[in-house]
Amino acid sequence: MARKQSSDISELSSPTGEGGGLALGPEFRLTKQRREVFEVLTGQRDHPTATEVFVRVKERVPGISLATVYNCLETLTQSGLVRQVNLDRAPSRYCPNLNDHAHFHCEACGTISDIDIRDAAALTEALDTAPGSVTHRTEIALRGLCPSCAAVPKALQN
Repeated sequence: MARKQSSDISELSSPTGEGGGLALGPEFRLTKQRREVFEVLTGQRDHPTATEVFVRVKERVPGISLATVYNCLETLTQSGLVRQVNLDRAPSRYCPNLNDHAHFHCEACGTISDIDIRDAAALTEALDTAPGSVTHRTEIALRGLCPSCAAVPKALQN
């Protein structure tokens, strides 16, 4: 089951309850850096890499380091507020969409977009898993050409 989706940082709370909604958990504090990283991720849902997040956060917090951004992303992932998306051997990307969804990767321009899964339970049932298996999470990545790239004549695509 997916966690409550939130893109409003004001709904996040620290372990002391400040902020009111989603909690990071007792072992995590909602630091200024974590808040900034989360806001960058929810502000532009383009599945950025850690380096891309770093560049965006650095505009808002000039003194932040790449290591701090990596640490923030790890904490946000561990606390369940963002998902780490891994496609092949490419750098990890980060997704704040916690609803059941798949990812579409355009092989021409490299964009990654979310695809809603209408009935995750039916999808899980349709997969031939071993008897007795319990599925906690489904990750699906589709590959092809996005509408913009698919509209380009084949002769111009390479």
